Amino acid sequence: MATDLVEIDLEKPQADVLDRAAAAVRRGRVVAIPTDSLYSLVADPFNLRAVAQVFEAKGRESQRSLPILVRDTLMAEEYAGQLNNRFFLLARRFWPGPLTIIVPASAKVPLKVTGNTGRLALRQSRSAVADQLLGVLNQPLVATSANISGRPTCRSGIEVFGTMDGRVDLVLDGGSCLSEGATTVDITEPYWKIIREGSVPEKEIAECLRS
Repeated sequence: MATDLVEIDLEKPQADVLDRAAAAVRRGRVVAIPTDSLYSLVADPFNLRAVAQVFEAKGRESQRSLPILVRDTLMAEEYAGQLNNRFFLLARRFWPGPLTIIVPASAKVPLKVTGNTGRLALRQSRSAVADQLLGVLNQPLVATSANISGRPTCRSGIEVFGTMDGRVDLVLDGGSCLSEGATTVDITEPYWKIIREGSVPEKEIAECLRS
């Protein structure tokens, strides 16, 4: 697979570049994009061939779940199972932003995307690129870190291209991303827990949920 590299404006993404990325996603391809939380590989979660290509591109174990980007809380409600008050408190406080919330998945989401767990990791990004691409497609996207599993996440479009060349169809180069990455919190159990701490400190999540 030949990987193309195309520059994109982080603040005002060019419509033609977004259309090209959307077309690639619709064809079942994997695209790397800059977000507010490092670079991510995105693909159509309802195309199992595309999902398999994400696992293959990363060298990721197939039993691990893949996070999903949504455009807003309404889209999250459509693809999640029953949502509790914790979800709405966290989404109201931290979305859009670098917080991934693990919730029960609805039957609309392929089990393979959840890593056969029935749980879904959702995030609404602050990135204009991610938001507008979701708007063009009008659907959620698989969005997992742009790296080979076990190696550091790529922090620039050029680094993504060097690492993922031949593994993905298209890289949108928006320059450097200096974020610590997203925090992931699991709210599916009686007691919530941090799976990964990133840009949002655990202390702020605890304060939000106590309110």
